[in-house]
Amino acid sequence: MARPIITLTTDFGLSDHFVASMKGVILGILPDAHIVDISHQVSAFNISEAAFVISQAYPDFPSKTVHVVVIDPGVGTSRRPILVSAAGQFFIAPDNGVLSMVYSREKHAVRAITNAKYFRRPVSDTFHGRDIFAPCAARLAKGARAASFGKPFGEYVRLAIDEPARTGARSWSGMVLKADRFGNLITNFRVSEFPILLTRPFRFAAGGCEITEMARTFADFPQGELFVLVGSAGFIEISMNQGSAAERLGIGAGAAVDLTTY
Repeated sequence: MARPIITLTTDFGLSDHFVASMKGVILGILPDAHIVDISHQVSAFNISEAAFVISQAYPDFPSKTVHVVVIDPGVGTSRRPILVSAAGQFFIAPDNGVLSMVYSREKHAVRAITNAKYFRRPVSDTFHGRDIFAPCAARLAKGARAASFGKPFGEYVRLAIDEPARTGARSWSGMVLKADRFGNLITNFRVSEFPILLTRPFRFAAGGCEITEMARTFADFPQGELFVLVGSAGFIEISMNQGSAAERLGIGAGAAVDLTTY
């Protein structure tokens, strides 16, 4: 049988013990777990960035994969830990909207994790990644039934992360979902929802600049010039050839991006 897969997506970074502690808990329960690090460099507390990251990764994993997503500024409060079944996989996360882009793509069922027998003891008020999310993921991957973790509920947090707001007849307000390591600014404008960008003039306003040129690939423009293109995820990205649009504009995940078409 294939080794059970558990993925981790956090904003913990790599300079502290947090990620290692989560892995230790998982391996203590399920020694043959195959743990995959999706990212631990999500911007601190940035729920929308994490929502984008997990939404891009999960489709490439096999069924029954357990994804743990811990971007959790409300840790220790009344926010619920949840278990989501979607796309033949499982997602364990805080109920703060971090799975919103999974919800918008897939049929899903959401359960509150309330069965404390699956928790590590004692439970810290500030480290649910280690004490709740990691052990629950390991128990689930080991064969525990989803229904044993808690009851389904419908009033979960769902954010319109990938839905730009219309502000006029030909204008919308959106946001940067993520600045990747090359400095490309991935916006929440899907080309499938805005095909007009491929055929009509437009203006993106971000970071005090206006971008009006569309490229097919990075090498279409000289170094140092700003343009937009359709990224591999199907979203419009503000980019530069061999340069960082994020540094040039001084913005990152969460920044406002306005679109006008003509």
